[in-house]
Amino acid sequence: MEAERLLLIVEDDAAFARTLGRSFERRGYTVLLAANVDEVAALLQAHSPRYAVVDLKLSGEASGLACVQRLNRHDPAMLIVVLTGFASIATAVEAIKLGACHYLAKPSNTDDIEAAFGRAEGDTDIELTNRSTSIKTLEWERIHETLAETGFNISETARRLGMHRRTLARKLVKQRVK
Repeated sequence: MEAERLLLIVEDDAAFARTLGRSFERRGYTVLLAANVDEVAALLQAHSPRYAVVDLKLSGEASGLACVQRLNRHDPAMLIVVLTGFASIATAVEAIKLGACHYLAKPSNTDDIEAAFGRAEGDTDIELTNRSTSIKTLEWERIHETLAETGFNISETARRLGMHRRTLARKLVKQRVK
């Protein structure tokens, strides 16, 4: 198998994984699919992909960060992009520390991911903003982090956050403050 265009997609949403895989195949990549850390380990015994796209939130015990760590141990030169619907500064920092070259928030398309593979090096010319994170943004991130931890159970999330279920539901309906 041509290792130069071999891509591993680690995603537990089978439909999204197939769609993303087909999109990369149309661009000339050979695609391998895995849904968890165990499947990644099995694939790495027979293959050495040059690229990997890893979903941060995988079903089961291990997160995508464990996959990033395993992939980086297998080949430190592998270009790994982490995708997530629940982006946070903490997980972005950890993903990069563990070996990811880039971290993208969903929805991201094939163009975004392929561009991230090309931007494996840091950019010192990136524009710095003077805007600090607002309380509302921090609250929004914490709510979504807890939602993910509880498997999107509204009642359990409200209990863990110490708020009434209806209050949480109202906050979820509102648009995110930027």
